[in-house]
Amino acid sequence: MTVDPTEGDGGDIDREVERRVSRRSKYVTLLALVAGSGLALLAATQTWFGVHLTDVARHVSVLSVPGSTAAPALTALALAGLALTAALAIAGPVFRIVLALLGVLLGVSVLISAGTALGDALRASSSAITTATGVAGTASVRRLVDQVDVQFWPWLAVVGGALIVLASAAVVVLSRLWPGPSRKYQTRFAGEDGVDSAAALGLSATEETDDDEARAVAEGEASSGPAALDRDTAIDSWDELSRGDDPTR
Repeated sequence: MTVDPTEGDGGDIDREVERRVSRRSKYVTLLALVAGSGLALLAATQTWFGVHLTDVARHVSVLSVPGSTAAPALTALALAGLALTAALAIAGPVFRIVLALLGVLLGVSVLISAGTALGDALRASSSAITTATGVAGTASVRRLVDQVDVQFWPWLAVVGGALIVLASAAVVVLSRLWPGPSRKYQTRFAGEDGVDSAAALGLSATEETDDDEARAVAEGEASSGPAALDRDTAIDSWDELSRGDDPTR
């Protein structure tokens, strides 16, 4: 029976393609989360509404209302989205799902925040109107307003929230294809030659306790000769230091 030498190469090629696809899906999803959070953060810093006041107000004719005033929670939600993206990049498989579900809730919160402001622009602008005119109360504020112009930026926040929701849902579905976290985030790892780093440094994987050392001495397994003498000398030196004496005298 002959073995086709190309079968092994075909398996390696398939594994390499799978690794590339998994890395690509991870990077695209994380990029979408960053883009959605960035759009929401950018929108929060821009002017959302232009409020035209009536002549009775005797104040500025057009009042600009920024997104941070119309949707106060939007900035915090956008920053949380960026932090969540960073956590997803290094999270393990289980924690990755938990973060993705939080991302869905985060995106929905962005949509609610922006949608509420768009649904009632006058109510979202009432705090800015009160600050500029000193007039409070829903009915009183409405009498001061002649017209409200809606800008492009709140719709951009809606797009950002939708991106966060879709990207987080994609993490839930595709996270099993993602590569594992980098080895630099692990406390112990094997080197390129498969040797444990602790073994390569000559360190034991588990520390020897005092009971183990006493048992070894009782069984005659403790070191003897010059090594044991050096250890006793070192212990005596520590004892002298504890008493305040100079062991080097």
